[in-house]
Amino acid sequence: MKVLVVEDEPKLAGFIKKGLEEQSWEVEVAYDGQVGSSFALSNHYDVIVLDVNLPKINGFELAALLRKENITTPILMLTALGTLKDKINGFDSGADDYLVKPFEFQELIIRLRALQKRTSDHKQTQNVLRIADLELDLNERIARRAGSRIELTAKEFGLLEYLMRNRGRVVSRVDIAEKVWDIHFDTGTNTIDVYVNFLRKKVDKNFPAKLIHTVVGMGYIMKEPKES
Repeated sequence: MKVLVVEDEPKLAGFIKKGLEEQSWEVEVAYDGQVGSSFALSNHYDVIVLDVNLPKINGFELAALLRKENITTPILMLTALGTLKDKINGFDSGADDYLVKPFEFQELIIRLRALQKRTSDHKQTQNVLRIADLELDLNERIARRAGSRIELTAKEFGLLEYLMRNRGRVVSRVDIAEKVWDIHFDTGTNTIDVYVNFLRKKVDKNFPAKLIHTVVGMGYIMKEPKES
């Protein structure tokens, strides 16, 4: 389980990080809303623990921003703001759970496990990514466009999954190398471009609507033609 903790109080953030790591969970910490946004938009987490009174971007704003960017990661708001109005604001912003400080650490663990299980159960039954008429079934490891199956290698499948999960956002060659294949990007090779072209031939070539686009000097983006 990978957790993002967005908390501006270093002592509390350290306490939470240490406690979650003792559960064998991987934990990353951001100390303000802007850094938390960057982490959440560029990495995958199983759950996000989010304070409300944060520098730069507060927790309510950050939750709303992530939901607007189609980030569906469960969010638990952990804050001293405990009025009914605060809780309503939290859930309206996109939070899935709300825990008021001070809190019992064991309760935090129980709630995070419940959120993770709920999401895991949902993914097992509906683990399909879709853009336009393209579908990627992550359970069966099958890609289809307009109902026709597309044969992909393991690397092509991983690349397509990454592009679809980041739809509407530009991903760089460095992002692809490090986050899809876990290798250091070599600027002297065109390996990434070659694989993107392989994927384009299979996904886009025989269809009028192109889904994979190049952003010159930046990388690649996957989107429907109607998307800005």
